[in-house]
Amino acid sequence: MSRLHDHIISVSPSDIDFMGHVNNANYLHWVQDAVIAHWERIAPPAAVAEHLWVALKHEITYRKPAFIDDEVIATVILEKVHGARAFYDTVIRRGEEVLAEVKSSWCCVDAKTLRPARLTKDVITRFLPISDD
Repeated sequence: MSRLHDHIISVSPSDIDFMGHVNNANYLHWVQDAVIAHWERIAPPAAVAEHLWVALKHEITYRKPAFIDDEVIATVILEKVHGARAFYDTVIRRGEEVLAEVKSSWCCVDAKTLRPARLTKDVITRFLPISDD
């Protein structure tokens, strides 16, 4: 099973749109911040220094609006890695309420060349431990 990462989100006044709730575009910023924080928390420092992540695709389902004083958490899980691509699920919640569900794909790139880069098996197993089953 993949290692989960909970990313606390602070809703700021600039996140609020003309309808009085968080603008939908801000959810994508939250997902990007959460996925990068997940990478930086679990990957070894050398891998973090050598690799960057570029979002390729986001598929987002909005369930409920978020508001200025809400306590919001994005839970990130890495579903799989295939070549230089990583596939993430992120669930954004306020307490037990699901605000949004996001499926996204990302490309790992070499920090120097900016070309796609595969992660080593030892880095991947930090996120997706091999089960003993």
